[in-house]
Amino acid sequence: MEIPVGEKRLVGLFERFLEYLRVIKNASEHTTRNYGIDLRSFQAYFKGEEIEIKIETIDRKTIRGYLAWLHSKDLNKRTLARRLSSLRSFFKYMQTQKIITLNPIDEIVNPKLDKKLPASISYEQIQEFFNQPDLERYLDYRDRTMMELFYSSGLRLSELAGLNRQDFDLANLTVKLRGKGKKERVVPITKNAARWIQSYLNHPERHLKTQIHAPQIDENAIFLNKHGYRLTTRSIDRLFDQHLGQSGLAGKITPHTLRHSIATHWLENGMDLKTIQLLLGHSSPATTTIYTQVSNKLKKNVYDKAHPHA
Repeated sequence: MEIPVGEKRLVGLFERFLEYLRVIKNASEHTTRNYGIDLRSFQAYFKGEEIEIKIETIDRKTIRGYLAWLHSKDLNKRTLARRLSSLRSFFKYMQTQKIITLNPIDEIVNPKLDKKLPASISYEQIQEFFNQPDLERYLDYRDRTMMELFYSSGLRLSELAGLNRQDFDLANLTVKLRGKGKKERVVPITKNAARWIQSYLNHPERHLKTQIHAPQIDENAIFLNKHGYRLTTRSIDRLFDQHLGQSGLAGKITPHTLRHSIATHWLENGMDLKTIQLLLGHSSPATTTIYTQVSNKLKKNVYDKAHPHA
Protein backbone atom coordinates (compact mmCIF):
# COMPACT_ATOMS: atom_id res chain seq x y z
CA MET A 1 0.00 0.00 0.00
CA GLU A 2 1.36 3.43 -0.97
CA ILE A 3 2.19 5.64 2.02
CA PRO A 4 0.68 9.13 1.70
CA VAL A 5 3.27 11.90 1.28
CA GLY A 6 2.28 13.43 4.60
CA GLU A 7 3.24 10.23 6.39
CA LYS A 8 6.75 10.08 4.94
CA ARG A 9 8.13 12.74 7.24
CA LEU A 10 11.14 11.52 9.21
CA VAL A 11 9.80 12.06 12.73
CA GLY A 12 6.67 10.00 12.17
CA LEU A 13 8.62 7.19 10.52
CA PHE A 14 11.04 7.01 13.45
CA GLU A 15 8.09 6.53 15.80
CA ARG A 16 6.68 3.86 13.50
CA PHE A 17 10.04 2.01 13.57
CA LEU A 18 10.29 2.16 17.37
CA GLU A 19 6.74 0.83 17.66
CA TYR A 20 7.70 -2.02 15.33
CA LEU A 21 10.65 -2.86 17.62
CA ARG A 22 8.46 -2.85 20.71
CA VAL A 23 5.44 -4.73 19.38
CA ILE A 24 6.62 -6.95 16.53
CA LYS A 25 10.25 -7.63 17.47
CA ASN A 26 9.50 -7.65 21.20
CA ALA A 27 12.70 -5.68 21.82
CA SER A 28 13.57 -4.87 25.42
CA GLU A 29 12.94 -1.43 26.85
CA HIS A 30 16.72 -0.91 27.02
CA THR A 31 17.18 -1.77 23.32
CA THR A 32 14.28 0.39 22.20
CA ARG A 33 15.54 3.30 24.29
CA ASN A 34 19.01 3.06 22.72
CA TYR A 35 17.53 3.04 19.22
CA GLY A 36 15.50 6.10 20.18
CA ILE A 37 18.63 7.92 21.39
CA ASP A 38 20.45 7.15 18.15
CA LEU A 39 17.55 8.22 15.94
CA ARG A 40 17.09 11.46 17.89
CA SER A 41 20.76 12.14 17.24
CA PHE A 42 20.03 11.98 13.51
CA GLN A 43 17.09 14.33 14.04
CA ALA A 44 19.35 16.77 15.89
CA TYR A 45 21.62 16.92 12.84
CA PHE A 46 18.84 18.76 10.96
CA LYS A 47 18.77 21.50 13.62
CA GLY A 48 15.05 21.69 14.19
CA GLU A 49 14.05 21.12 10.57
CA GLU A 50 13.47 17.39 10.99
CA ILE A 51 9.69 17.85 11.19
CA GLU A 52 9.63 18.80 7.52
CA ILE A 53 12.37 16.41 6.33
CA LYS A 54 10.98 13.68 4.10
CA ILE A 55 12.69 10.30 3.95
CA GLU A 56 13.02 10.21 0.16
CA THR A 57 15.25 13.31 0.26
CA ILE A 58 17.87 11.53 2.38
CA ASP A 59 20.77 10.15 0.33
CA ARG A 60 24.38 9.06 0.86
CA LYS A 61 25.52 12.69 0.90
CA THR A 62 23.13 13.32 3.81
CA ILE A 63 24.52 10.32 5.72
CA ARG A 64 28.12 11.38 5.12
CA GLY A 65 27.29 14.87 6.34
CA TYR A 66 25.74 13.38 9.46
CA LEU A 67 28.85 11.25 10.13
CA ALA A 68 31.08 14.32 9.70
CA TRP A 69 28.85 16.16 12.18
CA LEU A 70 29.20 13.29 14.67
CA HIS A 71 33.00 13.29 14.23
CA SER A 72 33.06 17.00 15.05
CA LYS A 73 31.57 16.17 18.45
CA ASP A 74 34.57 13.92 19.33
CA LEU A 75 32.41 10.86 19.96
CA ASN A 76 34.25 7.58 20.37
CA LYS A 77 34.24 5.04 17.55
CA ARG A 78 31.89 2.64 19.34
CA THR A 79 29.26 5.37 19.70
CA LEU A 80 29.68 6.32 16.03
CA ALA A 81 29.30 2.68 15.01
CA ARG A 82 26.14 2.30 17.10
CA ARG A 83 24.56 5.48 15.69
CA LEU A 84 25.20 4.22 12.15
CA SER A 85 23.99 0.69 12.96
CA SER A 86 20.68 2.03 14.30
CA LEU A 87 20.16 4.12 11.17
CA ARG A 88 21.04 1.11 9.03
CA SER A 89 18.33 -0.95 10.77
CA PHE A 90 15.82 1.88 10.37
CA PHE A 91 16.38 2.30 6.63
CA LYS A 92 16.36 -1.48 6.09
CA TYR A 93 12.93 -1.58 7.76
CA MET A 94 11.79 1.26 5.53
CA GLN A 95 12.83 -0.81 2.50
CA THR A 96 10.92 -3.88 3.67
CA GLN A 97 7.85 -1.65 4.13
CA LYS A 98 8.38 -0.33 0.57
CA ILE A 99 8.54 3.23 1.86
CA ILE A 100 11.90 3.64 0.11
CA THR A 101 13.49 1.66 -2.71
CA LEU A 102 17.17 2.52 -2.13
CA ASN A 103 18.94 2.37 1.20
CA PRO A 104 21.18 5.48 1.57
CA ILE A 105 23.53 3.61 3.96
CA ASP A 106 24.17 0.61 1.70
CA GLU A 107 27.61 1.83 0.61
CA ILE A 108 28.56 3.56 3.86
CA VAL A 109 31.32 1.68 5.70
CA ASN A 110 31.18 1.31 9.48
CA PRO A 111 34.02 3.02 11.37
CA LYS A 112 36.83 0.61 12.19
CA LEU A 113 36.80 -0.10 15.92
CA ASP A 114 40.00 -0.16 17.95
CA LYS A 115 40.94 -3.62 19.16
CA LYS A 116 40.39 -4.16 22.85
CA LEU A 117 43.69 -4.53 24.68
CA PRO A 118 44.23 -8.09 25.89
CA ALA A 119 44.51 -8.59 29.64
CA SER A 120 47.98 -8.99 31.10
CA ILE A 121 49.45 -9.83 34.49
CA SER A 122 52.84 -9.30 36.10
CA TYR A 123 55.70 -11.77 36.34
CA GLU A 124 55.09 -11.97 40.10
CA GLN A 125 51.50 -13.08 39.46
CA ILE A 126 52.75 -15.65 36.96
CA GLN A 127 55.03 -17.02 39.68
CA GLU A 128 52.10 -17.22 42.09
CA PHE A 129 50.26 -19.28 39.46
CA PHE A 130 53.32 -21.54 39.07
CA ASN A 131 53.46 -22.18 42.81
CA GLN A 132 50.02 -23.80 42.98
CA PRO A 133 50.78 -27.40 41.87
CA ASP A 134 51.94 -29.77 44.62
CA LEU A 135 55.18 -31.17 43.16
CA GLU A 136 54.98 -34.24 45.41
CA ARG A 137 52.06 -35.41 43.26
CA TYR A 138 52.74 -36.79 39.79
CA LEU A 139 49.76 -35.14 38.09
CA ASP A 140 50.61 -31.78 39.64
CA TYR A 141 54.20 -32.24 38.48
CA ARG A 142 52.78 -32.59 34.97
CA ASP A 143 50.81 -29.34 35.42
CA ARG A 144 53.88 -27.41 36.53
CA THR A 145 55.80 -28.74 33.51
CA MET A 146 53.04 -27.50 31.21
CA MET A 147 53.13 -24.09 32.90
CA GLU A 148 56.89 -23.80 32.47
CA LEU A 149 56.72 -24.72 28.79
CA PHE A 150 53.70 -22.50 28.24
CA TYR A 151 55.51 -19.49 29.68
CA SER A 152 58.81 -20.40 28.02
CA SER A 153 57.46 -20.20 24.48
CA GLY A 154 53.95 -18.72 24.55
CA LEU A 155 52.22 -21.83 23.23
CA ARG A 156 48.51 -22.07 22.52
CA LEU A 157 46.71 -24.67 24.65
CA SER A 158 46.00 -26.73 21.52
CA GLU A 159 49.73 -26.71 20.67
CA LEU A 160 50.55 -27.82 24.20
CA ALA A 161 48.08 -30.70 23.97
CA GLY A 162 49.37 -31.79 20.55
CA LEU A 163 53.04 -32.12 21.54
CA ASN A 164 54.70 -35.46 20.84
CA ARG A 165 57.94 -36.84 22.24
CA GLN A 166 59.68 -36.47 18.88
CA ASP A 167 58.73 -32.78 18.82
CA PHE A 168 60.98 -32.16 21.83
CA ASP A 169 64.63 -31.57 20.89
CA LEU A 170 66.67 -31.45 24.09
CA ALA A 171 70.00 -30.96 22.30
CA ASN A 172 68.84 -27.84 20.46
CA LEU A 173 66.35 -26.64 23.11
CA THR A 174 63.40 -26.48 20.70
CA VAL A 175 59.91 -27.90 20.25
CA LYS A 176 57.99 -28.37 17.01
CA LEU A 177 54.45 -27.02 17.14
CA ARG A 178 51.39 -27.55 14.98
CA GLY A 179 49.45 -24.29 15.09
CA LYS A 180 46.36 -22.88 13.40
CA GLY A 181 45.69 -24.28 9.95
CA LYS A 182 48.06 -27.18 10.75
CA LYS A 183 51.02 -24.87 10.13
CA GLU A 184 54.20 -26.20 11.71
CA ARG A 185 56.86 -24.07 13.34
CA VAL A 186 59.87 -24.76 15.55
CA VAL A 187 60.31 -22.50 18.57
CA PRO A 188 63.08 -22.27 21.17
CA ILE A 189 62.48 -23.17 24.80
CA THR A 190 64.43 -22.21 27.89
CA LYS A 191 66.87 -24.60 29.60
CA ASN A 192 64.57 -24.48 32.60
CA ALA A 193 61.54 -25.62 30.57
CA ALA A 194 63.62 -28.35 28.90
CA ARG A 195 64.69 -29.67 32.32
CA TRP A 196 61.06 -29.82 33.46
CA ILE A 197 60.01 -31.72 30.30
CA GLN A 198 62.87 -34.20 30.61
CA SER A 199 62.15 -34.72 34.29
CA TYR A 200 58.43 -35.24 33.65
CA LEU A 201 59.07 -37.73 30.81
CA ASN A 202 61.39 -39.68 33.15
CA HIS A 203 59.17 -39.39 36.21
CA PRO A 204 59.09 -42.76 38.05
CA GLU A 205 55.29 -42.71 38.31
CA ARG A 206 54.78 -42.29 34.55
CA HIS A 207 54.77 -46.06 34.09
CA LEU A 208 53.09 -46.97 37.37
CA LYS A 209 49.46 -47.77 38.08
CA THR A 210 48.26 -46.08 41.27
CA GLN A 211 44.91 -45.26 42.87
CA ILE A 212 45.19 -41.78 41.33
CA HIS A 213 46.31 -42.50 37.79
CA ALA A 214 46.96 -45.20 35.20
CA PRO A 215 50.38 -45.87 33.65
CA GLN A 216 51.38 -44.35 30.31
CA ILE A 217 49.34 -45.86 27.45
CA ASP A 218 49.91 -43.27 24.71
CA GLU A 219 53.66 -43.61 24.10
CA ASN A 220 53.73 -40.71 21.66
CA ALA A 221 52.16 -37.86 23.64
CA ILE A 222 54.16 -35.80 26.10
CA PHE A 223 51.31 -34.69 28.37
CA LEU A 224 49.04 -37.47 29.65
CA ASN A 225 45.76 -37.50 31.54
CA LYS A 226 45.12 -39.69 34.57
CA HIS A 227 44.04 -42.52 32.29
CA GLY A 228 47.40 -42.60 30.49
CA TYR A 229 46.19 -40.99 27.27
CA ARG A 230 46.92 -37.61 25.69
CA LEU A 231 45.51 -34.60 27.51
CA THR A 232 42.94 -32.67 25.47
CA THR A 233 42.89 -28.90 25.06
CA ARG A 234 39.72 -28.73 27.13
CA SER A 235 41.34 -30.70 29.96
CA ILE A 236 44.39 -28.40 30.01
CA ASP A 237 42.08 -25.39 30.03
CA ARG A 238 40.20 -26.86 33.00
CA LEU A 239 43.43 -27.65 34.88
CA PHE A 240 44.79 -24.15 34.33
CA ASP A 241 41.47 -22.70 35.51
CA GLN A 242 41.73 -24.77 38.67
CA HIS A 243 45.23 -23.48 39.47
CA LEU A 244 44.24 -19.92 38.57
CA GLY A 245 41.43 -20.20 41.11
CA GLN A 246 43.81 -21.41 43.79
CA SER A 247 46.18 -18.51 43.06
CA GLY A 248 43.40 -15.92 43.35
CA LEU A 249 43.71 -14.94 39.67
CA ALA A 250 40.48 -16.57 38.47
CA GLY A 251 38.04 -13.99 37.13
CA LYS A 252 40.87 -11.59 36.32
CA ILE A 253 42.38 -13.59 33.47
CA THR A 254 41.83 -16.78 31.51
CA PRO A 255 44.42 -19.36 30.45
CA HIS A 256 44.51 -17.72 27.02
CA THR A 257 45.39 -14.31 28.48
CA LEU A 258 48.50 -15.85 30.06
CA ARG A 259 49.80 -16.00 26.50
CA HIS A 260 49.22 -12.28 26.14
CA SER A 261 51.13 -11.68 29.37
CA ILE A 262 54.08 -13.72 28.13
CA ALA A 263 54.27 -11.71 24.90
CA THR A 264 54.13 -8.47 26.86
CA HIS A 265 56.96 -9.59 29.16
CA TRP A 266 59.09 -10.49 26.12
CA LEU A 267 58.52 -7.05 24.64
CA GLU A 268 59.39 -5.30 27.91
CA ASN A 269 62.61 -7.28 28.11
CA GLY A 270 63.76 -6.12 24.69
CA MET A 271 62.50 -8.76 22.24
CA ASP A 272 61.57 -7.29 18.85
CA LEU A 273 58.05 -7.60 17.43
CA LYS A 274 59.11 -9.72 14.45
CA THR A 275 60.56 -12.38 16.75
CA ILE A 276 57.47 -12.30 18.96
CA GLN A 277 55.30 -12.73 15.86
CA LEU A 278 57.29 -15.82 14.81
CA LEU A 279 57.26 -17.33 18.30
CA LEU A 280 53.51 -16.88 18.77
CA GLY A 281 52.71 -18.06 15.24
CA HIS A 282 50.82 -14.91 14.26
CA SER A 283 50.15 -14.76 10.52
CA SER A 284 49.71 -10.98 10.61
CA PRO A 285 52.15 -8.45 12.17
CA ALA A 286 49.12 -6.36 13.16
CA THR A 287 48.11 -9.04 15.67
CA THR A 288 51.48 -8.74 17.38
CA THR A 289 51.65 -4.94 17.30
CA ILE A 290 48.87 -4.72 19.90
CA TYR A 291 51.38 -5.84 22.55
CA THR A 292 53.15 -2.48 22.29
CA GLN A 293 49.94 -0.88 23.56
CA VAL A 294 49.67 -3.42 26.39
CA SER A 295 53.27 -2.80 27.40
CA ASN A 296 52.81 0.97 27.52
CA LYS A 297 49.66 0.51 29.58
CA LEU A 298 51.50 -1.74 32.07
CA LYS A 299 54.38 0.71 32.39
CA LYS A 300 51.92 3.54 33.05
CA ASN A 301 50.20 1.50 35.78
CA VAL A 302 53.55 0.72 37.44
CA TYR A 303 54.57 4.39 37.23
CA ASP A 304 51.29 5.58 38.73
CA LYS A 305 51.61 3.15 41.66
CA ALA A 306 55.29 3.85 42.32
CA HIS A 307 55.45 7.63 41.85
CA PRO A 308 55.41 9.47 45.21
CA HIS A 309 53.19 12.23 43.81
CA ALA A 310 50.76 9.97 41.95
